[in-house]
Amino acid sequence: MSNKTLIYNAIRTPDGTLLESHDRHDYKQHVDANGKTYMIDGGRDYIRCSDNGDEVSLAVYLEDGHDKVREVMKWGNRGKDGKQPLKWVALKDMESSHIAACLCTQPNMKPAHRISMENEITYRETLCKDEILP
Repeated sequence: MSNKTLIYNAIRTPDGTLLESHDRHDYKQHVDANGKTYMIDGGRDYIRCSDNGDEVSLAVYLEDGHDKVREVMKWGNRGKDGKQPLKWVALKDMESSHIAACLCTQPNMKPAHRISMENEITYRETLCKDEILP
């Protein structure tokens, strides 16, 4: 059993198909060009996936470092009015104001998401500081 904190749960099948599971019980399945069936489930709570032996795990953990986390951690968004279709946005592509709003308005956010978003704010502040000050 690993003590790592799962941030991203995905596999790539031999034909290049990306299967991502965003939330618990978010089961995804694909019949590959090779005729085999591939699946993934568990979101960021657990990994359950096919074991054909030729799929590639793309799992990322909080402990892998923020450079990796910001690329793959996604936040579900239904727009400012909450009525838009669900769209998954990578942390690196979120507006800073959106990250701040999430941190302020989502008290039940998973700790790993909170840490990742706080790390992203720090990352951006450091990046801006480095660009302004030689």
